[in-house]
Amino acid sequence: MAEIEELSPSAGPVSTRPPEDEIDDDDDDDEDLDETLTERLWGLTEMFPDKVRTFADMSAQCSVSLAKMFYSFSRSALWVGTTSFMILVMPVVFETERLQLEQQQLQQQRQILLGPNTGMSGGMPGMTPPAPSKI
Repeated sequence: MAEIEELSPSAGPVSTRPPEDEIDDDDDDDEDLDETLTERLWGLTEMFPDKVRTFADMSAQCSVSLAKMFYSFSRSALWVGTTSFMILVMPVVFETERLQLEQQQLQQQRQILLGPNTGMSGGMPGMTPPAPSKI
């Protein structure tokens, strides 16, 4: 009956305490959380020999420097290619476009002056083409 009195609401608040083994585990978890990822990785490097660590460091530095050099070279090459294209090719493109526009305007003038069929043949209507000469 004593157990029922302890659990009844009239008995008042009951304090609970976790078992001793759970208290120790919580303290260990707190200690693990204080260590950062960088500290853990740095601690893992101690298990490798010095030669392996220096080789890994040198290869990482070389990789970074090669990536920087490749980026710089690709920027320069892209700049040279783009400006060369604009200076060398674009004037030719503009000139051919201008010539095509002039030819279209001449063709339209011929169609207006001479009739709709002359735009295709290029000659005046009613005229026969010259006969081929014998050599």
